[in-house]
Amino acid sequence: MINWQNEQVPTAPYIASIFNYYLSDQLEGYAEYDELTLELAKQSPGFLGYESFKHNGRGSFISYWKDMDAVTNWARNPEHIKAKNLGIKKWYKYYHSSIAEVQLFNQHEL
Repeated sequence: MINWQNEQVPTAPYIASIFNYYLSDQLEGYAEYDELTLELAKQSPGFLGYESFKHNGRGSFISYWKDMDAVTNWARNPEHIKAKNLGIKKWYKYYHSSIAEVQLFNQHEL
């Protein structure tokens, strides 16, 4: 389920930032940074919402943004950069990020 900011589904198009990962065994500080970065993202201009899935150390985190400028501004956040560097060094065995533009269609339109 998507956790929309202010419980409002945005009008498309908007941007999805998709982060897939496999956690390592070195998770000291991970939970705290996970919570911190989510709260900072929620406060960032252009943040629309998120959804998250975790199972057996594998997960996906999808954040939704108004436009690419909002995604770029979030990518430049100093705490987000610090979290990414810690993730690369110790928290993730593997990760992959993708950016996609979201368009909405009704089933009868496809």
